[in-house]
Amino acid sequence: MREDVVIVEVTDRVATVTLNRPQARNALNSALHRASAAALLAADADDDVDVVILTGTDPAFCAGLDLRELGSTGDNLAGGDGEGITNPIAAIWTMTKPVIGAVNGPAVTGGLELALGCDFLVASERARFGDTHARVGAMPGGGMTGYLPAAIGLRRAKEMSFTGNFLDATEALAFGLVNHVVPHDELLPYCRGLAADIAGNDPRTVRKLKGTYDAGARLSLGDCLALEQREFRAWRIAPAEVERRRAAIIERGRVQTGHE
Repeated sequence: MREDVVIVEVTDRVATVTLNRPQARNALNSALHRASAAALLAADADDDVDVVILTGTDPAFCAGLDLRELGSTGDNLAGGDGEGITNPIAAIWTMTKPVIGAVNGPAVTGGLELALGCDFLVASERARFGDTHARVGAMPGGGMTGYLPAAIGLRRAKEMSFTGNFLDATEALAFGLVNHVVPHDELLPYCRGLAADIAGNDPRTVRKLKGTYDAGARLSLGDCLALEQREFRAWRIAPAEVERRRAAIIERGRVQTGHE
């Protein structure tokens, strides 16, 4: 039996959704796009779930789009094939239940966008955060230019995106990108404790609060996200150029995230 690219565990009304391509640092190929989007949407629709925790199998949270696939066919740029939502970043935008991002390692580019879509983040001491769109030669399409400045401020967001440099967990906490930093082995227990606190509340009220917070945020972010989508769709990526740059991008990411 093949290894599942997503693992879902439901306990005490909390669904833990784990990206499970550790050999590829949980990079989003088409299969992981489809499976993770389906798992998130299924958890949102499950009457036995009140809270979702999104994490990755070590050593990474998510390395973003799989550059090997992006540099060959580019199919994962649009997410998975099929009808409906087949992209986890798009799926997380539609969710009505709270999503806690348990960032266990590097969250890079599309992986950072996926993390930013969560309601809040808890980071392992091993977490690293980076936006390498400019190094790849691609425009963001997962909310980076709206969500990142909302989290850490416009000037810091510009620095991250223009340089492609990484933040470690301590810097991310100081900047307001994450709510807590905990020892690596305590990450999931800590998140499950927070999830239990949420699940112990009235679920209808929690979901209404989430919807109200999200709608209020989009009053200021909506135009920005709409602009980003227009620019994203107008941008034409060059797969051959991605492939040419892939080794250097991966090596630089390893150095900056401390995984040489």
